[in-house]
Amino acid sequence: MQITSPAFSHQQPLPAKYTCDGNEISPPLNIEGIPAETKSLALILNDPDAPSGDFVHWVVFNIPPLVKEIEEGQTPPGVVGRNTLGTNAYVSPCPPSGEHRYTFKLYALDSMVDLPSSTTKDELLEAIRSHVITQTELIGLYAR
Repeated sequence: MQITSPAFSHQQPLPAKYTCDGNEISPPLNIEGIPAETKSLALILNDPDAPSGDFVHWVVFNIPPLVKEIEEGQTPPGVVGRNTLGTNAYVSPCPPSGEHRYTFKLYALDSMVDLPSSTTKDELLEAIRSHVITQTELIGLYAR
């Protein structure tokens, strides 16, 4: 399974358009090679380089495995969980200083996830631990 973006390459800079210095919208994402036995997908965007140690920008789960593209500025169908700000939405990258890594992690799961929209990244990861078929990631870099 692979997650890519037509807007940036793995380990390359995110265009400012997708950050707090631009339009603050999510970048377009493409998904390929989803295993046939996948029942749902989960997507997490986080910044492991944040001063707090980890800033969660986006949590979405129960994404149908038929989803092969997430359009620019759109949230995929599914349940949107809580980000670090406590909201159920995409939060654009906005590092306080220096270059940060923004990691889009995609999980193929063997089941749907029975969790509420108040679910955080850590709660989701705990719940799916024994249900991950495969996972992949796309890292974008951004500096201010």
